[in-house]
Amino acid sequence: MEAVTEILKITLPALLVTIMAWLVLKSMIKNERDRRRQELILQNSRSIVPIKLQAYERIILFLERISLESLLVRVSTPNMNAAQLHSGLLTSVRSEFEHNLSQQIYMSPQAWEVVRNARSGTIKLINSEYDKLPENATGMIFSKQLLTAVMDMDKEPTRVAIDFIKAEAGRML
Repeated sequence: MEAVTEILKITLPALLVTIMAWLVLKSMIKNERDRRRQELILQNSRSIVPIKLQAYERIILFLERISLESLLVRVSTPNMNAAQLHSGLLTSVRSEFEHNLSQQIYMSPQAWEVVRNARSGTIKLINSEYDKLPENATGMIFSKQLLTAVMDMDKEPTRVAIDFIKAEAGRML
């Protein structure tokens, strides 16, 4: 019996020390893992944020390029008829959109939806104003009609999207 007591006197403290060491090491390892995870997240955000901002810049440029004022300046020529201008405007909007399609990877789904709505709104406006024209209308008449329609709107579809994109990019900073 005395031998058992002596063994317990030695093994119980050793067992307690072993358990405490195991708990301390487990806690240290968990803290180190969490610290490394946080460091990795911070490092990723440092490299991703500039790329995201660049995507938002490109989308703002896209939206500015498909605003009707900008489109008309770039696409319209003095001798165009309304049908040619209509076709040129739609082609320009679609090619600009296709050129910037990959930017959606870096944007929130809501932001990309706003961009798509701006593109659709611009195309609908172009089509609806074209449908109101007489068959032999000139490009100049079509241009004036489009600009009048834009002025009558509260906010042009591209302007709504630009405001949204600027606000979202501002939240990233």
